[in-house]
Amino acid sequence: MSYRNFTIETDADGIALVTWDMHDRSMNVFTEEVMEELDRITDQVVADGAVKGVVFTSGKAGSFSGGADLKMLRGMFDAYESKLAVDREGAVAELFERAGRMSWLYRKIETCGKPFVAAINGVCMGGAFELALACHARVAAAEAKMGLPEVKVGIFPGAGGTQRVPRLADTQSALQMLLKGETLSASKAKGMKLVDEVVPAAELVERAKAMLRSGVKPVKPWDEKGFKLPSGPVYSAAGAQTWPAVSSLYRKETNDNYPGARAIVKCVYEGLLLPIDTALKVEQRYFASVLQTTEAAMMIRSLFVSMQALGKGARRPANVPAKAIRKVGIVGAGFMGAGIGYVAAKAGIDVVLVDRDQAAADKGKAHSAGLLEAAAKKGRSTPAEAEAVLSRITATPDYAALADADLVVEAVFEDREVKAEVTRRVAAVLKPDAIYASNTSTLPITGLAEAFPDPKRFIGIHFFSPVDRMMLTEVILGKETGDEALAVALDFVRAIKKTPIVVNDTRGFFANRCVLRYISEAYDMLVEGVPPAMIENAAKFAGMPVGPLALNDETAVDLSQKIMRAAIRDMGEKAVDPRHLALVNDMVDKEGRLGRKAGKGFYDYPAKPAKKSLWPGLKERFPQKPADEVDFEELKQRFLVTMALEAARTMEEGVVTDPREADVGSILGFGYAPYTGGTISYIDGMGAKAFVALCEKLERRYGERFRPTPLLRDMAAQGETFYKRFAPAEAA
Repeated sequence: MSYRNFTIETDADGIALVTWDMHDRSMNVFTEEVMEELDRITDQVVADGAVKGVVFTSGKAGSFSGGADLKMLRGMFDAYESKLAVDREGAVAELFERAGRMSWLYRKIETCGKPFVAAINGVCMGGAFELALACHARVAAAEAKMGLPEVKVGIFPGAGGTQRVPRLADTQSALQMLLKGETLSASKAKGMKLVDEVVPAAELVERAKAMLRSGVKPVKPWDEKGFKLPSGPVYSAAGAQTWPAVSSLYRKETNDNYPGARAIVKCVYEGLLLPIDTALKVEQRYFASVLQTTEAAMMIRSLFVSMQALGKGARRPANVPAKAIRKVGIVGAGFMGAGIGYVAAKAGIDVVLVDRDQAAADKGKAHSAGLLEAAAKKGRSTPAEAEAVLSRITATPDYAALADADLVVEAVFEDREVKAEVTRRVAAVLKPDAIYASNTSTLPITGLAEAFPDPKRFIGIHFFSPVDRMMLTEVILGKETGDEALAVALDFVRAIKKTPIVVNDTRGFFANRCVLRYISEAYDMLVEGVPPAMIENAAKFAGMPVGPLALNDETAVDLSQKIMRAAIRDMGEKAVDPRHLALVNDMVDKEGRLGRKAGKGFYDYPAKPAKKSLWPGLKERFPQKPADEVDFEELKQRFLVTMALEAARTMEEGVVTDPREADVGSILGFGYAPYTGGTISYIDGMGAKAFVALCEKLERRYGERFRPTPLLRDMAAQGETFYKRFAPAEAA
């Protein structure tokens, strides 16, 4: 029997080597076809008397499998939704059956009577790791990485993961891994007893076969009489110590915003009270339930499908041939420019790092050396790799070194005149077909392009700080930016493994416009007398990773002052609330509270190991409302609504033209509550009609900044969504 995605070779000892290799994919993933083939393979090896055991491995170098194809899950959503209106009972029953298909296939392998050993040769995630856990033994290559990251895209490990992990590892470690979606090294997985052996990759398959020859029981421990859970029974002295702490861990990780995470805790708790088959049925019920939630649908769409499409260049002009970027120039070797140089050199691109003098340029290169040294201490880099990266970076004050660059990124101070001077100096030496990009967070690209002789080759690339950790870039089109500039910018962003969103020119572009609304709303709350701690906690409970006051400290309070003054200069006094400006002026000019960089801002930053704490002067500045007079849920709504409303404005103005980019950009750029799927999915998830009603309620209480836009009112009347009205065909 032949298979499209698998090969089977049986040796003289009766060991069948099943190799998974999807020739039309760079990584193995579970599809309907793969599961059907795996089912037939299980029947084949069980029926073949010559087969004594099975080694399951991958034919992809350094990769076992990325897990389930989440587009398959999108298909499940679509099938469920289309049938729901016609036959609700039938739709739910079908979803339940499909939700358990992978789980019961794995249970079939587990109970087939012949031993299976998983030989994990590399990345092994999600459903693939659940398959490995269902095998009777596991051996992993030393460099393998594995985990169950499903909670990060709104669901949970629903193919036995919530039942097998806590039957192998202690309950606390199991829950921490499941709730965080943690990626494990091979050695850590072995320490948790999720893997039996770790060996060099070259010895992997032979070691798996040797395990079978020496005897692997074709029965899992939990199917044998007398099996004991690693942490003991749930109702025991040990359980009484463990489970109260679980609630704290769950709240800390999720703030109860993620149905998938909530289901993990329930599955583990209930499942450990039951025999494995009943426990798997419980898991199946919760999985089918979570699949019906808005959060799961939105997170899968934004954090997997859309992010993957944008990362692959969904917005790249098809009429421009691919161009290899061999050399990049970075002008400005400060923290931002040095970070751009580091990620480019790490991607294998030669970098020329230019600054005003040799010392400044060398300092920029030293930033890369520091990052590489820190990576080496964590085991993520070797001296040879560090040397290779640093050898690609040339630090110099000489602009002539940019003459053969394919792309130059300007990353100097956020000042029009400074940027214009640098642009003219680069243009004097740049080759005719090179692309010029300005890294700016607020200044309109069309105006900056006036200093460049050919505006068609001028584009904006807004990196987020710190560059080595932040995954988003905004690619900004000026009025005359050409397709070739856009294509090269997107090719560069893809080469350095970032996710791009393409936006049209405006002050603040997309991300900063939304972030400024977030911080501005916190200023309004302060003025109203809302206790600062409630402001920060409301934001975190709403799903934001950092409170607005802490974020303002990170970005610098004096930067907020500069942005306000620039807005007044360019747009008039009414552009800024005078109460906000007075607060920031006092903090900067009178108190010297510039943010974390100064050791004091909205927070005080004492020397370690002491922790930061909110500045007491904030409470003294504004009359404080009693906590019981503040609607905490409404504070959460205000933060989410004000940013989503600004995102809607950017789409109405044509700054953002694709809702996928608003969603992905909001999550990656400023951490907008991931459980919502992003700013636009937050609106679509509740429906435009409900969102408009919420805005109107907040407008009545807090003013016109919450007024729904004409577009939103029209969408509410028409019953439309952003993804229906604006999405390109491939995202519909």
